[in-house]
Amino acid sequence: MANVIDITGLPPERVVFSPSPLAELGAALHALSEPGHHPGLHGWVTATNAALPADLADRLCEADFLWRSSRTDILLPARPGATLAEELDELDKIDDERFVAAAFEITCSPRYTRPTPSPLVDADERARVREMAAARGPRQAAFTDRMLTDPDGLRVWLRRLLEDCEEAFFGDVWRREGIQLAADARHKTELLRRKGLAETLSATSKALSLEEAQDGSGATRILVDKLAQGRTTAFASPGDPGVTFLPTTFGWPHLVFSHAPGWRPVLQYPVAGPELSAPAALELVQQRLEALGHPMRMQLCRTLSRGPHTTGELATAFGITSPEVSRHVALLKKAGLIRTRRRGRYVLHQLDLQVVARLGSDFLEGVLR
Repeated sequence: MANVIDITGLPPERVVFSPSPLAELGAALHALSEPGHHPGLHGWVTATNAALPADLADRLCEADFLWRSSRTDILLPARPGATLAEELDELDKIDDERFVAAAFEITCSPRYTRPTPSPLVDADERARVREMAAARGPRQAAFTDRMLTDPDGLRVWLRRLLEDCEEAFFGDVWRREGIQLAADARHKTELLRRKGLAETLSATSKALSLEEAQDGSGATRILVDKLAQGRTTAFASPGDPGVTFLPTTFGWPHLVFSHAPGWRPVLQYPVAGPELSAPAALELVQQRLEALGHPMRMQLCRTLSRGPHTTGELATAFGITSPEVSRHVALLKKAGLIRTRRRGRYVLHQLDLQVVARLGSDFLEGVLR
């Protein structure tokens, strides 16, 4: 389930950790539109939505497809600026064709990793985008028509929308959270310098790891543990090779991976906090769910949740043979669902209640990651 970023031959200084006001605003807007993804932000979401001016709330609804289900790449700058205004200035420099294609890549693209012509210049793509937008409701259909017929005017409208968000609520958010994000980026940069990329990735997210080829080829890849599949290279953007990591406080549990063809890969990762325990790897979550999918193993778990039992006791209780119990127990143990200890000549098995209690949140974090 690993996404891959090929970084073979990439100089270490091309791996950048930096806070981004625009990316954090995108994460905040996503939380406002999908509060169910972010139960820890319930109080902030409720208070912020209640205080939004009616006109701003309506305009956010018009454009929310840019950040509701996933974030468009235009909200994830590969070269972060010090202020939102600086990043919006850089966004203004992107030509209309590329901007419009990026805006539609999440909800109107048949496949994120497949390059498609800009709907501004290709009639078939324009018709397809309009059809897909219409299927997502009248607001997105109207927004799409505006962007296709007047991209310059729509871009001015969108910039004003983001500036109004800064004035209404995000300015206070950034003054508070930007300090923590800058500190995290500095820490990761220093860790990269002293300890190397492998340890830095591990400290950034348990879903990130470094893989180096053992065949002497020198191939090196960053692996991103997500259900969605993706593959790119640090040299995807001609003239600007590298990988950019953007810390976020509003983004958890999402680990956002931007890797569209021709764009520098960007990863937005949640900063560590006392409420965030390390999520289980997706393969382990799947293994645990499969282990619990057998009715006999569910029955065994019910008994083992009440206290430790030997293999013989379980065999007698359920009327099956000891070898059958051992096979079921071995699968549960391999999945990390039970603990085993020895008492004299007896081996006792017991359900690990903390692991089971986290299974639901591990699954939720995995599919939202």
